[in-house]
Amino acid sequence: MTNVTEIGEQDKRMARSLIVASLPLATFGLGYWIAPKVQVVHEVQEDGFFQVKESEVLSATVESLRAENKMVVWSYQGTAKVRAKDTDWWIFESEQVLIVPASVDYRLNLADLTLADVDYDEKAKLVRVKLPKLRLSDVAFAPERATAINGGILTMNDDKVQALNKRAYATARKAITAQAQQRAMLDVAKRNACENVQEYFEIPLRITGHPDVKVVAAF
Repeated sequence: MTNVTEIGEQDKRMARSLIVASLPLATFGLGYWIAPKVQVVHEVQEDGFFQVKESEVLSATVESLRAENKMVVWSYQGTAKVRAKDTDWWIFESEQVLIVPASVDYRLNLADLTLADVDYDEKAKLVRVKLPKLRLSDVAFAPERATAINGGILTMNDDKVQALNKRAYATARKAITAQAQQRAMLDVAKRNACENVQEYFEIPLRITGHPDVKVVAAF
């Protein structure tokens, strides 16, 4: 009789344990059933990728660009042929013809870009970016490939040659800058700037789950 009673008590304890153990599972099932069947916006997509709000991506991209400070969008390479002349005592003339290759970069000063320059039309899935003005770098000469032709009796004097050379390079700097500011050159630089910035915005948008958002950059 005692054994039967002990077995009965064990069965009761086991039953209570099973009921308690099944409570979390039952609670989870009830919670899942009553929870609204909607996707958590901007958190998880059905394909498993983590999705970030478009505004957050745009803000982070702007800060990243500002941290870059300057973006070289294109480089112009040209050659200047200039002449520097001098006259001493109204009689003696001297001159130097300088032919020198040089380059100049077109840059965007990204520190001037702010979130106010970025407009997002959520309905149209379109981002418009207003770019800061293009800036030219200082002219970079290649003196090792330059040719200087001196003429005149006073060019036998080294100081005179150096003075003419200094003036010739100053004129060459203006000439290269003028070449770089031609409309055709500026159009190429602006087009490259727009394409570079658009790509800079589009890549993080695609990675974070917004491949349908289009970016248009303009001056």
